Amino acid sequence: MNSTFRAVLSPCIGVCMLDDAGFCLGCHRSSAEIARWLQMGDDERLRLMEHVLPQREAQRTD
Repeated sequence: MNSTFRAVLSPCIGVCMLDDAGFCLGCHRSSAEIARWLQMGDDERLRLMEHVLPQREAQRTD
């Protein structure tokens, strides 16, 4: 069996507080995304890490 293993680590930085919109002030994930993290596949985790979370962070700093 030849499979590629990718470990996508949690973006948690230990600042675990939700803002008024329901996103974590530290990692920018929603409470639902935080709760589902362990059940997500690598592809979904990578999509969050590479696209969704950077967009949320940029919107917060604008």
